[in-house]
Amino acid sequence: MVHQFTKENIDAIADVLETQAKPLGNDVYRLEVKNEEENRKLALEIHLGLDVNGEELNMVSVYAQNTFLQLHNCTAFIASDMLKQVTFFGRQQNRTSGLIVEQGAGCSLYANVSEAVLNSDFTQLPEDLMMCAIALSLTESVDNDDFSFDEDED
Repeated sequence: MVHQFTKENIDAIADVLETQAKPLGNDVYRLEVKNEEENRKLALEIHLGLDVNGEELNMVSVYAQNTFLQLHNCTAFIASDMLKQVTFFGRQQNRTSGLIVEQGAGCSLYANVSEAVLNSDFTQLPEDLMMCAIALSLTESVDNDDFSFDEDED
């Protein structure tokens, strides 16, 4: 099920990332994130309601130096002022993928993560899996069946 982003959602994402959202037509927003101190920058594009063989999906793309990432079937996001990041994620068949964009122009991708990893005691996981479980632990608070793209109030 595709959920609809609102103008308020896009503005909340821009606020957390300390940037402005620029519309590119009716169904794409571009946000440019810069970190002058560390000489980093990235562009985030949110594509709304793409029609793929009669089904709609949201897609989030990140363009950075030497990097291009896409999260297809974005079903939810959490914009956290406290963490200074936005976590976009999608769930499909007990698997979660998450794309995290930081206010400091950093970006992480965790793809196709099983519920077994997300539901485990992260302190008992191997170090490489621990980071993933911690990073995507925010997604546990969102029930995709009732999700309405409300941002985190932190």
